[in-house]
Amino acid sequence: MFDVLSRGFKSARLALQGKARLTEENIAPALREVRSSLLQADVELGVVKDFLDRVKAASLGEIVPVKTPSGPVKVSPQDWFIKACYDQLVELMGPVDTTLDLTGSPAVILMVGLQGSGKTTTAGKLAKRLIGQGKKPLLVAADIYRPAAIEQLMVLGRKLGAPVFSIKGMQPVALAKLAVTQARNVGRDVVIIDTAGRLAIDEGLMTELDQIKAEVKPKNILFVCDAMIGQDAVRTAAEFDRRLSFTGFVLTKLDGDARGGAALSIKAVTGKAVKFLGQGEDLDKLEEFRPEGLAQRILGFGDVVGLMADFEKHVDKDTAEKDAAKMLKGEFGYGDFVSQLKMVRKIGSLKEIMGRIPFMGELLEQVPAEALDDREIDRTLAVIGSMTNQERRDPDVITGNKSRIKRIARGAGRNEADVAELHDRFLQARKMMKGLGGLMSNPGEMERLQRQMAQMSGQAPPVRERPQLSTEDKLARREKQKESRRSRKRNR
Repeated sequence: MFDVLSRGFKSARLALQGKARLTEENIAPALREVRSSLLQADVELGVVKDFLDRVKAASLGEIVPVKTPSGPVKVSPQDWFIKACYDQLVELMGPVDTTLDLTGSPAVILMVGLQGSGKTTTAGKLAKRLIGQGKKPLLVAADIYRPAAIEQLMVLGRKLGAPVFSIKGMQPVALAKLAVTQARNVGRDVVIIDTAGRLAIDEGLMTELDQIKAEVKPKNILFVCDAMIGQDAVRTAAEFDRRLSFTGFVLTKLDGDARGGAALSIKAVTGKAVKFLGQGEDLDKLEEFRPEGLAQRILGFGDVVGLMADFEKHVDKDTAEKDAAKMLKGEFGYGDFVSQLKMVRKIGSLKEIMGRIPFMGELLEQVPAEALDDREIDRTLAVIGSMTNQERRDPDVITGNKSRIKRIARGAGRNEADVAELHDRFLQARKMMKGLGGLMSNPGEMERLQRQMAQMSGQAPPVRERPQLSTEDKLARREKQKESRRSRKRNR
């Protein structure tokens, strides 16, 4: 999503290479690169000007020593400039407030936005999040003008095990009011109202939302914003906020081809916090907004905190420890491999996961696109699905057995060479993991490997301190050495 922005900040960093002092003259090319990328990403013009003024003020007038090969590592001009950009990005998108006001009996959350922005899916994601917090949500299908929206919410409700309130023919205002009463009667503590949207703002839509707000008095009004529509999203948000005074944003479709401008502009223009980010259709793809994480991803530093949070949501700690122990012993089979692939798929695409690992952004540019193609996971799963239970448990039975490889390839619709290559890579990975497990269980070998790595990188090997001996031990050692010399003379 943030490719345009990331390239701009990378170019700005390169423009400052070799500079010992940040001056108004030499910082100008870097600021032009940033300005160009921000405008290409569809960031609002006033926001761009204010951002650049702040970065310039934070950068100028500081003497920045260039990095030297010897002595302590010092801050370079690029580092200093990027730090100023990071600080201002965080300030531009923050301070963050991801809380929801769940007081009241029941608490009411009103979802508003244009048609196609993802309100219905986001309502389901929010319900799943609240269920995980021990809440009992009631979903309300108040978008009566689009039957598909009602059916979609029904499907999501069945997936979640959450009730969906809908009465055919009832107008949205009366429906929302009755839903709140019904939730109170049946012990539901949160009501999530999915309202209608339009392709553009019209007076009828806004009047209807005004009336629903007056009747149900929601403590939370969330504007669901499609990040792919750029500046239109900001203008629409400003108008909705003027009429409804909503409490926060949910930015959706961040996994698409959005240029990222809305994410940077929307807080500055409206003054309202972005609370959640939505990616994909899966109900667990709703994450709390972290301006620090988003700023790091834009600058190409990844977002390891957010990535670890996603892993924690999808990985059971005990199971992960058992799987890790099996891998380090070289005992895992294709069945374990399938479990790992499915877990990775839940977290996100290969490109997205790699992009959130620090300093992987530039390396990804050198990796062929097919290497990060998620369809390759499907092909791998198809090959493993064509194996027998015995072959999944004990991969060694496939090694050198051409008839098995031929049968697996035929069942998966792949070439025999593809199956053989996959099997070879699997065996190599298993051997490597077993070797790593052996190293980890042998501290002496691990230390030897560390010394080798240090020498290869040009660093001095770690110095081992000699143990301090007492006076008695020193005398005993000398006496032992003398006796050893006398013994050698006698033998001659």
